Amino acid sequence: MIVVAGEALVDLVPKPGGLLYQGYAGGSPANTAVTIARLGTPVALLARLAGDHAGRALRAHLTSNGVDLRYAVAADESTSLAVVDVGPDGSAAYGFYVAGTADWQWQPADLPDPLPADVVALHLGSLALALAPGADLLATFARREAARRVVSLDPNVRAALAGDRAAYRRRLEEVAAKAQVVKASEEDLGWLYPGEAVEAAAQRWQRHSGGLVVLTRGPAGVSAWTATGRVGRAAEPVPVVDTVGAGDSFAGGLLDGLYRIGGLHPGGPGALRVDELDAVLAFAARVAAVTCSRPGADPPYRRELDLA
Repeated sequence: MIVVAGEALVDLVPKPGGLLYQGYAGGSPANTAVTIARLGTPVALLARLAGDHAGRALRAHLTSNGVDLRYAVAADESTSLAVVDVGPDGSAAYGFYVAGTADWQWQPADLPDPLPADVVALHLGSLALALAPGADLLATFARREAARRVVSLDPNVRAALAGDRAAYRRRLEEVAAKAQVVKASEEDLGWLYPGEAVEAAAQRWQRHSGGLVVLTRGPAGVSAWTATGRVGRAAEPVPVVDTVGAGDSFAGGLLDGLYRIGGLHPGGPGALRVDELDAVLAFAARVAAVTCSRPGADPPYRRELDLA
């Protein structure tokens, strides 16, 4: 089983031609967990879920998609909201309503110690590693679990909520140094290391961890580095409705692909053969492309990919 840790929130996506919004289940870690579940790999979400209407809807959404909620915490606080601004090209920008909400109020008792032996990987990132008071607690949790299983990181930087850049960068670097799988976007590394080439930053993260580092570049495709070298792939062309959840579904496809080839074990991700890595990247890119072709974070089921 893969455990994904982090936020589950509601994305408010504008409807055409007015001030009305459509609500979608969201939150980068929750989207990644749903992707993994729809692809048929066992996955659980470690999240703090509110008891309000939105929180109940999120719980129903996750359960109906096959996400195991055995590690979900019943939170007293309200559900976080993300307001999405979709550009003419389908690109998404986000505004957040998160003050005092459920996702960030982590307590030590909320985190299982240890995770069971059947958990092969722990994936986390996004706002869960950005916002106090839970960010430092989750970072410590990830570093501890890295001694027992594969840790996977998706920074998914949201600059408006990241706070002090240096402190946030230091927290991410500490987790990335222990992570055997890192998926980051050009935007992530560009914000973390202004003025530095994003490929140089990605390669440095790979050298420090010895694992797999994947850099997504939108229409320019994807690059990945392991101890054995670099693999690159062009983007898969697709009519883009919006990019909401695209990176999250790529991360889910990446983890599903690694799980299915037996790559989620200590030392495994960084030692993939070129052909193995190329196939996993192609699969993850296909998952993300389908997500971009639909509104909101709506990743494909494996049967849809099989039919395609």
